[in-house]
Amino acid sequence: MSAAPASPHPAEASSSSSSSSSSSSTSPAPASSNAPDPSLVPEAILNSPSVDVSASTTFRINAPPTDRAVRIYCDGIYDLFHYGHAKALEQAKKAFPNVHLLVGVCNDRETHKRKGKTVMVDHERYESVRHCKWVDQVIPDAPWIITQAFIDEHQIDYVAHDDIPYAAGDVADVYAFVKAQGRFLPTKRTDGISTSDLITRIVRDYDEYLRRNLNRGVSPQELNIGYFKEKRLRVAQQVMELQTEIKSELAEWKDEWKETVKTWEDKSAGYVKGFVSMFQKGVKLLRIRSPTGSRPTSPSVPQKRRRASDDDGDDGDEGDDMDADENGHEDRQRGRRHDADADEGESDESPIDPPPVLSPPPRNTRQQKQQQQPKQQQQRPSKRRRQG
Repeated sequence: MSAAPASPHPAEASSSSSSSSSSSSTSPAPASSNAPDPSLVPEAILNSPSVDVSASTTFRINAPPTDRAVRIYCDGIYDLFHYGHAKALEQAKKAFPNVHLLVGVCNDRETHKRKGKTVMVDHERYESVRHCKWVDQVIPDAPWIITQAFIDEHQIDYVAHDDIPYAAGDVADVYAFVKAQGRFLPTKRTDGISTSDLITRIVRDYDEYLRRNLNRGVSPQELNIGYFKEKRLRVAQQVMELQTEIKSELAEWKDEWKETVKTWEDKSAGYVKGFVSMFQKGVKLLRIRSPTGSRPTSPSVPQKRRRASDDDGDDGDEGDDMDADENGHEDRQRGRRHDADADEGESDESPIDPPPVLSPPPRNTRQQKQQQQPKQQQQRPSKRRRQG
């Protein structure tokens, strides 16, 4: 800043020194070496909940008035008004029980000349600050450097700001004049948020904000971009939408796969147990119905029927064949009854049955027939003689 701060009036300096001496006589002794000097900080400032007295060791602070509201002034650009600005104003408003907070906002002409272009124009910044609940009065077109005339005009008791020196041009600290008068009230700066940080975020994500405004219907001319820049941004937007859709489908597929795997893990034990039980029953049934597992029939089975006439050898053969068929039919019926008895007597206690004891197969009925034929031939002559 090229302008230098005005020197304080002699009457103002004498009043400041007298108030400082009176406050130092009533201030308590410091409790420790890190505590502020009581000759510089009055008791009312030490008891303030929002004043940062840790930085007040280098300058004195006047005692506040007790017969009226304390008039505290804050100044700034307040571009992109954020919560860091609001917390600074809150500290100034809560410095004393009764405070009238005045906030000065610099205009565009002064700001653009000394600091640079702003995002918001001056009247927008005035309205942003005016709608903060901690502010009692907004002073537009505020001076960049506070002068004694400005302090007298607005009857300012304190100027609240963080204690970091604020340089401007050839001036190392624009608040040095206020600190020399004992009217500077230090507040705590909010870290992590600033107008410069917000602008940096916008510049870093410049293309994304351009796509956002194009999608909302803002023309390329309003965004100050060319034809090819617009087309490139729109293609990038389509690619991003496709990537988002693919990621969403993959995430959905992964969820379904996890659910399927979980269901199989929960039910796999029951599936395996049921399959093993069914397999064991099938093996038992096959062993029972196999030829080696059937109960053998007795070789000495009485013949049910015999033909009475022994006319010739053919008749005897036919009768023997009928007897053999009847014996085979009885064997099959006996085998079926045996299978039914085995099914009813089946038990789960012995999953593997012992092999059955094999007996010699029954003698062929034809052998019996051949053995009986000589007897019949011997008996035939006697029958004929009796008939004759």
